[in-house]
Amino acid sequence: MGSRSRILLYFACAAIFLVVGITLRLPQLLEDPVAQTTGEVAIGGEFELVDPKGNTITNKDMLGTYSLIYFGYTFCPDVCPTGLQTMATALELIPMRKSNKVVSYFFTVDPERDTPEIMGEYVKHFHESLVGLSGTKEQTDKAAKAYKVYYKKVVEEGKPADEYLMDHSAFQYLMGPDGKYVTHFPHGITPEEMAEKLKAYIR
Repeated sequence: MGSRSRILLYFACAAIFLVVGITLRLPQLLEDPVAQTTGEVAIGGEFELVDPKGNTITNKDMLGTYSLIYFGYTFCPDVCPTGLQTMATALELIPMRKSNKVVSYFFTVDPERDTPEIMGEYVKHFHESLVGLSGTKEQTDKAAKAYKVYYKKVVEEGKPADEYLMDHSAFQYLMGPDGKYVTHFPHGITPEEMAEKLKAYIR
């Protein structure tokens, strides 16, 4: 057998062993997410904001319960109300023994207009567990950075400066009782889909 033939035979055998190896391990890889990644998602951290009653709320106050966290603003024309209503309906769809373990939070990304009083009136329209949190620009920036949330003021041409919009991330986080990230829900998810995922994650 020539050297060229031996080289071709070697590569053919190597390819066969590689395919067989992947085939044997495929079920394990599909069933065990830890086999694919072992790193923790770096979402969440220290923040200090104020609730509608004037109480200072930090990340430590969330320990011991599951937390649903959504960043938005009260002047939002459609995305925020839709997201908050989805959250509220999803909580109503899961068993009370699980929904009672959840506190939901609405973090404003519009500290210029969303005072604690405005936040308090706004959250009443959604769910009894929803707590509105606001603060200074610096406090808002710190909270958004901790949760990897993007936001930016958008002033439309021809409109008064105080009638601006806020471009912002539109997903919701579920944080565990230990303060660590559990999962997130994208904008557009249905209440039924969100409820099913909540039932699966909340112990």
